[in-house]
Amino acid sequence: MSKALALVVVLFLVLFCEKCYGELRVGFYEGKCGLTNVEDVVQNVVNTWHIEKKEKDIPAALLRMQFHDCFVKGCDASILLDGFISEKQAVPNLSVRGYELIDAIKEALEAKCQGLVSCADIISMATRDAVVLGGGKWYDVETGRRDGNVSLASNVNLPAATISVSDSIKLFASKSLSQYDMVYLLGGHTVGIARCSLFKDRIYNFNNTGGPDPSMSPWLLAELKGKCPRISLFFDNTYPLDVKTPSLVDNSFFQEIKRGNGVLQIDQQIALDELTKNIVDDIVSDPDFYTKFGEAMVKLGRVEVLIDGQGEVRKSCRVVNEKPFIFGGFH
Repeated sequence: MSKALALVVVLFLVLFCEKCYGELRVGFYEGKCGLTNVEDVVQNVVNTWHIEKKEKDIPAALLRMQFHDCFVKGCDASILLDGFISEKQAVPNLSVRGYELIDAIKEALEAKCQGLVSCADIISMATRDAVVLGGGKWYDVETGRRDGNVSLASNVNLPAATISVSDSIKLFASKSLSQYDMVYLLGGHTVGIARCSLFKDRIYNFNNTGGPDPSMSPWLLAELKGKCPRISLFFDNTYPLDVKTPSLVDNSFFQEIKRGNGVLQIDQQIALDELTKNIVDDIVSDPDFYTKFGEAMVKLGRVEVLIDGQGEVRKSCRVVNEKPFIFGGFH
């Protein structure tokens, strides 16, 4: 190969892979479904679901779903699989929502291009569209993932609300995510709610002291005492994670944790710990939070993905594909 031809090939590969990460790339499905734009189909279903079902908390539901999926054996849609011992049955996942929306998106895509779009990619695209619905900024989603075929509740080991900042940084690092990514991804708590049982110890018996967490503002302490009584036999009430704009994807979550209004212990601690407080300070004063939050979501979507011949593209997001029967056994 001549030097000139070799240079042309190198330049072509550089240009072609400008938006690639391994086998993931922006626009993976372009031209693969005739005249149908796969991402438009996903966005239309998300928007229609939001309007017709009147579900205003789609952003919180899908942000949580993507995080819970990617942090357990990678972004392979294993959280969507049904089963008595599947990831859905793990305690942290019992309150995950949004499955019916993913089903609706999959049905719409299968009607257009059967067996083309993975459930793992649907989660990433739908989450992005939900973020936009919640007031966030559009970000390009890399696609090309394939679906996993193993889903076990025993594999679910998600970080607790009481995890320390240093341990959280180590956990995110094990997923090739930096402490900056971690802080921005925790910013997903700008939408959504938490049950009192997740933070009641901060109100009444922080670290077995018999009193409240001293890092909590007096205002928040009074609020949570009113919402979460010390003894509640039948009800586990909820409280928004962003006390100012709980339905909007914005940086008010970070503004509030700076004031001592973090509901979960880890949320409050990232504003206080020497390892992360400067990052929080920067986010509070950064008008471009939306772009950087989107970048962190893209990095989350790269965690331990299945590509090429790995995994499969499920026909239904709830079950693995049936293997064709061949003479002498199953293939």
